[in-house]
Amino acid sequence: MQTLLIATRNAHKTREIGQVLGSGWRVSDLLDLPHSPTIKETGTTFEENAILKAVAISRVFTGLVLADDSGLEVDALGGVPGVKSARFAGKNADDAANRRELIKRLRKLQGTEFSARFSCVMVLATQGELRGSFVGTVAGRVIPEERGSEGFGYDCMFIPQGYTETFGELQPEIKNSLSHRGRALAKVLEFLRS
Repeated sequence: MQTLLIATRNAHKTREIGQVLGSGWRVSDLLDLPHSPTIKETGTTFEENAILKAVAISRVFTGLVLADDSGLEVDALGGVPGVKSARFAGKNADDAANRRELIKRLRKLQGTEFSARFSCVMVLATQGELRGSFVGTVAGRVIPEERGSEGFGYDCMFIPQGYTETFGELQPEIKNSLSHRGRALAKVLEFLRS
């Protein structure tokens, strides 16, 4: 069984990555390492933030570290919330507050659906060295309301291209096969197997 540390304290993200990886992996995260440093996401891109986290945590953890940074980019809002997706409503905002802020902004625009994409960059590192960077995206549209209770973050507002249900309404295995995180993780696995 292979071991992978996810450089996050987001249990939802860890669970989702673990589901995609399957039973051949032992997945843990920073909740299992309470003395690990908190890394500030000061980058201006998803890749910069993922590299900051992966490299820093790999300096204090022996083994393979995976970090990601991801977010929702709404075209009508100029790509917002983007790299600030987790802090869209403020520094200590939770998912519900971030969604309320996005709904408020979307309702100021004309329309009921807006083109958007989820983007994810995953980075692997060991012993302070970058091993690879992998991008996954999924196009779709965002709606100014919440539908469904699956997933987390903006999932209940995002309808992937070719579907009528939000990620929050789709079964986890369907969402994971389509998602930005699932697509980036497929590239990570391909890299690890080669």
